[in-house]
Amino acid sequence: MASILRQIVAGPRARHADSGLDLSYITDYIIATSGPSQTYPQRAYRNPLDHLVAFLDEKHGDNWAIWEFRAEGTGYPDDLVYNRIRHYPWPDHHPPPFRMVPMIMGSMRNWLHGGDLDAHSDEDLLKKMDVTSERNKDRVVVVHCKAGKGRSGSMSCSYLISEEGWTAEDALARFTARRMRPQFGAGVSIPSQLRWVAYVDQWTKNGKQYIDRPIEIVEVHVWGLRNGVKVDIEGFKDEGKKISTFHTFTKDERVVVEGDAPPGPGLSDVVWEMAGYAADKTKQNKAPEEAELSEATNPGDDDASSESKEHKRRKRPTELIKMASSTSARQVGKLKSMTFADQRSLDSEEEEAEPGGMAVILKPKTPVRIPTSDVNISVERRNKTNKSMGLTMVTAVGHVWFNVFFEGQRSENDNKPDTNGVFSIDWDAMDGIKGTSRKGARALDRLAVVWRVAGEDGESVVEPELGTPIAQNRPAPWTGEVDKERDLGLRVQSPDSKDVSEGSSVKSASAAEPGESRTKGVERVDQDSDVQSIDKVRSSGPTGDILEEEGIEGEDKAEGGGQGDIQYSTCNSNAVQW
Repeated sequence: MASILRQIVAGPRARHADSGLDLSYITDYIIATSGPSQTYPQRAYRNPLDHLVAFLDEKHGDNWAIWEFRAEGTGYPDDLVYNRIRHYPWPDHHPPPFRMVPMIMGSMRNWLHGGDLDAHSDEDLLKKMDVTSERNKDRVVVVHCKAGKGRSGSMSCSYLISEEGWTAEDALARFTARRMRPQFGAGVSIPSQLRWVAYVDQWTKNGKQYIDRPIEIVEVHVWGLRNGVKVDIEGFKDEGKKISTFHTFTKDERVVVEGDAPPGPGLSDVVWEMAGYAADKTKQNKAPEEAELSEATNPGDDDASSESKEHKRRKRPTELIKMASSTSARQVGKLKSMTFADQRSLDSEEEEAEPGGMAVILKPKTPVRIPTSDVNISVERRNKTNKSMGLTMVTAVGHVWFNVFFEGQRSENDNKPDTNGVFSIDWDAMDGIKGTSRKGARALDRLAVVWRVAGEDGESVVEPELGTPIAQNRPAPWTGEVDKERDLGLRVQSPDSKDVSEGSSVKSASAAEPGESRTKGVERVDQDSDVQSIDKVRSSGPTGDILEEEGIEGEDKAEGGGQGDIQYSTCNSNAVQW
């Protein structure tokens, strides 16, 4: 049964004929794989850990080691992979704290050049490794996050750029070609992760110098701000494993320079977005055209007919609503129960709490201090229903990460970082929901963040020299934690955030059916997302050959305990040559 489920979930992915593993050789020394698991239900649709270990043992002996990036937990204890693992976790669908990048790059380089992984104490960190100047041809690194795509892809590309001399464009194109099925989108598609890859390229070209400095956010300027939009300033905490909100702008911190806020979405638009049928769904798996390096990471254009098919589907609302999940269908029913008078009153109610305008300045009472140079600006638009319903409709969610060191590093200033600056971005180039370009209805047209260094020199973070032991970060609990990510839909109004909003876009605050556990609902949604996150990737061998599936009999035997010999099945007609 597990074999059949894994085959169904794989969908268009090509899998290994015997082991059924989802893994791709980005190069002959970098392997990207989805996060393995040893427990059910994840084991039913993800790489079984024992199968993955058997494959790596068979192909690479003791010359493989894992680099994992999962703040939600690996799903297995370290001893099941011989403790041959390095932990650098950060949240899904986000870039890492940049100070982590030199550590990841240096530790991967040490391993590939013959070093060991035994740097677990201060004493170990003082010992020089026995390494070679040339890469050991037998060594491989295995990178994984959840789907082996965004976090794994950004770090794989970063290694090729910083340690192997690849251009950012070539590295991103290689990852997409080796990891993704044709016409199923980009390998690294999240705009902020692409921005980090561009930062790595900039870091490499400028001598791998990085200064992590505490900063202050002075103002946020917004053009085309809709009514009812909440704006947060966020940053990392707990070594990057968690994201913390440092400030939420309130009504009295808004200066409307030019009024007449653009109109919000209509009722039908809200219903479509909540049900999951975005107007531009054909581009959801690609990086937005406005994002940095999007041309390099995006594959060729999709079939032109796909857009017309989507247009036809949107002309059949009754059928589409039936196709939505049961949870979405219940929410659609609740929303349709609102009268048009309720809908007309939404903008006026939201204008009182969170006014918008054609030009608005968000100015905190005191500058907001962020302990590192990594900043996230998060926006959400909410519409409150009638007070008797006690619900809030989240109609827009978006965010953007940037690093002030690289945004303020200019060639005309000898690449010395500025002490203040402005970061600006359009709505279309911001990150969407759960790693997609889908953000719901438009919340704003453009924003600019005014920042300055907080009067301190900061900490210089350099990549350790070859052979220098490098510490890893503290791992997240391997048993895992439930992700709480923002999404569209109905939420319960919360008195705790009355001054800024009466709802939250976090799934844990979703409106539950009578007698239904909200916790259970969260787990169900996350599990569906967990399955969907790997349905567009493919498996490929060291030379780019596609590993195709010839049936599930061999896999069923493996489920029964036999491992057998693992062999490649190649499809040379689709091989990628570099």
